[in-house]
Amino acid sequence: MAQIDPIPEGVRTAAGDRGEELAERVYEVVAGEEDERSCEAIPDEACQELPGNFLLNALNGASTKLAEQLASPGLVLPWLLGAMGAPAALVGLLVPIRRAGSLLPQLAVAGRIRAQPRRKWYWVGAGVTQTVALVAMIPAVLLLAPTAGGVAIVAALAVFAVASGVGSVAFKDVMAKTIPRGRRGRLLGTRATLGGLLALAAAAFLRFGVGEADSLAPYVVLLVTAAALWLLASVLFAAIREMDGATDGGRTALEEALAGLHLLEEQPAFTRFVWARALLLAAQLATPFYVLQAQELTGVGAGNLAILVMASSLAAVLSAPFWGRFSDASSRRVMVAGGIWTAVTVGLALSAEILPEGWLGISLFALVFLSSGFAVAGVRLGRKTYLVDGAPAADRPLMVAVANALVGVMYAVAAVFGLLADQLGVWAVLVLLGVMAVGGTLLSLSLPEAEELVT
Repeated sequence: MAQIDPIPEGVRTAAGDRGEELAERVYEVVAGEEDERSCEAIPDEACQELPGNFLLNALNGASTKLAEQLASPGLVLPWLLGAMGAPAALVGLLVPIRRAGSLLPQLAVAGRIRAQPRRKWYWVGAGVTQTVALVAMIPAVLLLAPTAGGVAIVAALAVFAVASGVGSVAFKDVMAKTIPRGRRGRLLGTRATLGGLLALAAAAFLRFGVGEADSLAPYVVLLVTAAALWLLASVLFAAIREMDGATDGGRTALEEALAGLHLLEEQPAFTRFVWARALLLAAQLATPFYVLQAQELTGVGAGNLAILVMASSLAAVLSAPFWGRFSDASSRRVMVAGGIWTAVTVGLALSAEILPEGWLGISLFALVFLSSGFAVAGVRLGRKTYLVDGAPAADRPLMVAVANALVGVMYAVAAVFGLLADQLGVWAVLVLLGVMAVGGTLLSLSLPEAEELVT
């Protein structure tokens, strides 16, 4: 057998140089740094890798954001369960399991992640697990009876959610080690913009290519595509060049919990942040109730689902650049603005309860979902950047895990909102969520700037 000559060193070097040059140019355009690079709070070695890491992280985010839209527990999965004929009780479990399942386990993994000098592999492992969880949903759709299939999908979503929680802790720490302060909000905004553009194109194809088709085939395609995107995202994140970090301070799950409670007592500003974040969950919790309201008032079908996904994706595209730069200036004010936007969106949805029947249509709810997308993006980007910028490096995994775990409890409690909607109506739950948004806004106003979070 003839021996294949290796790629010449000069060719490899030239290819590598072109890749680095492309990454440098992309970073200059997105981050707005054309002369001296600012690398505050990250090592000098990491500064040299900044353009490449920025690009890889952005592409990773584009993949995950698109995948999240294609298998959304707030929109796509409820439609899928409905198309299968699964019980409505299972639909009501999707968002609480996705969010609480993601947040509650984080106390158990923060110390273990802290004990490793490089944390990106936890995200990679989580991404592969999420791929497998989505693939597992496909036979549940095609082979099982409606109720059994619905239970299997909810179980797979629980596994997906736990893996997401592990990845969340690792992601924030890797970002803090590889992306300097003042550029993190811009990175998160870039991730959301790219993912939103791709999701907008996918939703347009779903709307005009599938229309009102009742077949389960389009949902299977969505699941397959989402799984492939998570696998791609894992490969991209594995390519990030992460330097070794400090490994001291790792704690067991019990030690994390005790330390977290002590931290809440010692840091009143951090405690207010946790409460503000909990109340601002109204932005995300409201989404399935907008869906229920749309179905009740307009009878949303498969084609109209695509319209709502398009509205959400368009919101990601339009809001991300604004929120990203706003967050780099003051993440606290982004939280305030996101809370106000949430309250206004709830008011817009409630107006559907009193509008004449002729005014009700998918266009009204597309506007609701467009506005909701802005609100959710602002709240999420603001609170992420606030904690990453405000938490000291040594305590960052702990503070992230404690905040997420406590908010996870809030998500679990929010499962009763579905029962309230059954008893009192969707409008009553929306009123409650609007009050929560106002409370979260007021608490956010009382917070110090991120740099003054820890005293």
